[in-house]
Amino acid sequence: MVQLLIIEDDARIRPLLMRSLDERGYAVASASTGMQGLQLAVDSKPDLVILDLGLPDVDGTQVLSMLRAVSDVPVIVASARDDDPSLVGCLDAGADDYVVKPYTTTQLEARIRAVMRRTGGGGARTRQNVVVGDLEIDVPGRRATLAGAPLDLSPREFDLLRHLAERPGEVVTKRELLVEVWQQPWGGSDKTVDVHLSWLRRKLGETAAEPRYLHTVRGVGVRLGEPG
Repeated sequence: MVQLLIIEDDARIRPLLMRSLDERGYAVASASTGMQGLQLAVDSKPDLVILDLGLPDVDGTQVLSMLRAVSDVPVIVASARDDDPSLVGCLDAGADDYVVKPYTTTQLEARIRAVMRRTGGGGARTRQNVVVGDLEIDVPGRRATLAGAPLDLSPREFDLLRHLAERPGEVVTKRELLVEVWQQPWGGSDKTVDVHLSWLRRKLGETAAEPRYLHTVRGVGVRLGEPG
């Protein structure tokens, strides 16, 4: 189980975020000040730290610098402004990614998964085999079959299909796909996702007009579900 540490002083946000991430299968600890969070990070050795920049005792950039002096734990910083100069300073100082307030738990979790994937963590949450209808995906073997017939997928097509299949029935946004599959935390073109979805549909024997597994939810994203 992935161990998270949230360093956040907002008494409204912190418990809600902890509960939501706990429900998604993470082990979550928290701190309301920078120094308390730094001590917890050193003592408990979490897999990832979510660090708010606007802390009451020590500026978040200073906390990051002190943490980097003693640990290489992945860090996602949170700020109320995406043009905050301190964000650039944090990234230069070793932060792995950032989120801008207000953010949803889904957006944050996408960042967590992307960072853990890049840093080699989070293996405990990887599913070994995914089955949706006649579609079967062997995750470690990077193979997929449809009704027993092997699918000839490119590496990117496989990653896209796996990501969707691990969330059957759930609408996944294109932004999350760009972060998780393409590992583009700074943004990217939705057209990239659309093109790969089109190629994937063709190999699944369907079209956008007549979907079987991949269903577009206009203005939101795409979900994978069993035919019918």
